[in-house]
Amino acid sequence: MKLKTRYLGLDLCSPTIVSSSGLTSTLQRIKDAEAAGAGAVVLKSIFEEQILNEAALVDSYSDYPEASDYVQSYVKENSLGLYLKLIEDVKQQCGIPVIASINCRQAGDWVDYARVIETAGADALELNIFLLPTDKETSAEEIERNYLEIITRVRNAIRIPLSVKLGAGFTNPLAIVRELYYRNVQGVVLFNRFYPTDIDIERMTVRAGNIFSSRAELSNVLRWTGLVNGSLPLIDVAVSTGVHTGADAVKALLAGASAVEVASVLYERGMGAIGEMNDFIRDWMERHDFRTLKEFRGRLNAKNIRNPMLYERTQFMKYYSSHEL
Repeated sequence: MKLKTRYLGLDLCSPTIVSSSGLTSTLQRIKDAEAAGAGAVVLKSIFEEQILNEAALVDSYSDYPEASDYVQSYVKENSLGLYLKLIEDVKQQCGIPVIASINCRQAGDWVDYARVIETAGADALELNIFLLPTDKETSAEEIERNYLEIITRVRNAIRIPLSVKLGAGFTNPLAIVRELYYRNVQGVVLFNRFYPTDIDIERMTVRAGNIFSSRAELSNVLRWTGLVNGSLPLIDVAVSTGVHTGADAVKALLAGASAVEVASVLYERGMGAIGEMNDFIRDWMERHDFRTLKEFRGRLNAKNIRNPMLYERTQFMKYYSSHEL
């Protein structure tokens, strides 16, 4: 009971959520997450890009051009059907909330997908809009309008709670979160991570980088969690990047998060890491005489601390000027 929290209007037995990944792609893995102490799961995303590519690949082998629409429709519906079956199975056999996830780049069929996901029994939907701005002619305003158009159409199509997973590259994340709040979005997830790129200097080739997050990435997420919760306290925040320990989770909660989403640490250490994180939070609460998460959540957001500049400071000059080699 000490770890109970409320996120997107859902009651969670713990603030630790298994984020969208291969760890939430099957019923058995989700059962394992629940047994380990997860408060909820975000199902592995259904990807617009992947489904469209699969449809195009199958269609390319067809000798009958008139069958193109049928082939593409079949691939899309089959992929969606498997996803809906997973939602139904999890709802029947697990007791924790199930948050579906859609990864998309543009408004389109995904509005209808959101409707049927709701019908299948998902408790909430996490919308992951994955836009990497690579066109030098596209302004920041256009990109933001594209985001808001997708979000508005999905929000108007469903009644279940909606959260949006944001990237860290917005010029003003607070302004975006405010626009989401005005559109009746219940939560934001901070932050999305783009697929990492690396360079092999011996083979002189571009390759994939390390896909797992690190604790070093938590700092920037804490900054924006503290700022968002301080200025827009009625929208829920889930911290998604850099949480690897119970101490990391406590920091996120103090900054104002309602929950934390984890994946990398589970790949590295197994589902048992969930229980370890929950145990740490519980022990920390007992040491500081907190009976519920609500008593300390947001205690250190940008509004509640004496010096908000600690969240707003971006330059190192003052720090390094007092240190010598």
